[in-house]
Amino acid sequence: MDMTFAEKILAKYSGEKGVVPGQIVTVKPDYLLTHDNTAPIIQKIKPELEEYGVHNKSLPIIVLDHVIPAASEKTANNHKIIREFVKNHKIEHFFDVGYGVCHQIVVEKGLALPGKLLLGSDSHTCSYGAVGAFSSGIDRTEAAALMLTGETWLKVPNSIKITLDGKLQPGVAAKDVVLHIIGDVSASGANYCSVEFHGDIEQFSVEERFTITNMGVEMGAKNAFFPVDNITTKYLNSIGISTSQYTAIYPDNNAAYSKELKYNLSNITPVVALPHSVDNVKKVSEIEGLDIQQCLIGTCTNGRLSDFKIAARILKGEKVHPNVRLLILPSSKQVYLDALKEGIINTLIESGGILLPPGCGPCLGAHQGVLAPKERCLSTANRNFKGRMGCKDAEIYLASPATVAVSAIYGKITDPRKGVH
Repeated sequence: MDMTFAEKILAKYSGEKGVVPGQIVTVKPDYLLTHDNTAPIIQKIKPELEEYGVHNKSLPIIVLDHVIPAASEKTANNHKIIREFVKNHKIEHFFDVGYGVCHQIVVEKGLALPGKLLLGSDSHTCSYGAVGAFSSGIDRTEAAALMLTGETWLKVPNSIKITLDGKLQPGVAAKDVVLHIIGDVSASGANYCSVEFHGDIEQFSVEERFTITNMGVEMGAKNAFFPVDNITTKYLNSIGISTSQYTAIYPDNNAAYSKELKYNLSNITPVVALPHSVDNVKKVSEIEGLDIQQCLIGTCTNGRLSDFKIAARILKGEKVHPNVRLLILPSSKQVYLDALKEGIINTLIESGGILLPPGCGPCLGAHQGVLAPKERCLSTANRNFKGRMGCKDAEIYLASPATVAVSAIYGKITDPRKGVH
């Protein structure tokens, strides 16, 4: 029986010889990710936790990242509740304020590995397919039950095969690729599907694959996946993970897909997702000249070292437009330190950038970088819904780090291929 990646891994974790789309399976994931929402999750099951405890102290991964440092007494108290929970139940994988965004930490710390199954109470848990894992978001109630029992159910998804052929043009990034695809298939075009990326993928680093899989949920996908190759193994080796520590799972050559799509990468140009939907995608050239008041480079989508290198190359010797606030948001402490060592942070700050602590910050509008009514922000984040950055009367535009960096200099949306002054 030939199977897709999702079918193979869910068959393995459910103890079945084979599974088919639509089948309900019971699985025991390797890890359960939660973040600041750990506090409300554990409050749901407080009596049960007191009686039975956590099923396995190595199952949860808890990262404080959404509102850090605490912006209110309520937030501070939630953080306190989580720290006490971690201490009382001897949770092994806890990353307090300052480590970074949960999705970056899970991959960076080697917790997401090829052939592993991870679930998380955050929709962008789908990011870990960048290194060949099956990872998906679940809701808080499911997370609470999983914490107590160590198992949950999943429906086997249909699978979509996306083949990327050709080579990207200079100035075009992985972010442009995934926005282009989302604009084509729509925000619901892959609802509850496993999306596999194939073709000329060796040109994408793990960091670029992370950008693409991170946004799988923005087309409705249950998970997104890149097959393990030399790019993957080299990255994992660089963080101290040898090939003996995992077993990659590959789809069968004759696996049946519900849909197959092909994209010629050489035809893709820089794009922007316009308010208030990620699939409202247009070429940068179509909306050039639109004034912006804030720019954001960072988040779990584009807050890695390679993203800041691109921005620093553009901003070196230049100044951010006086009408623009450029926010710099590293996805982790390690990214922050690496960027410091390479002088990237100096370049970004000298150009006028404002450095924020590693975390989610302005992306979700809880604090830091909240917009005022009628302001526009050009961001490398993954969502531009109404009110996403704290103001329902503001507008969020999504683009690549290169597009955001160039636009920050001009004070208006600008094609990154035009360069600077």
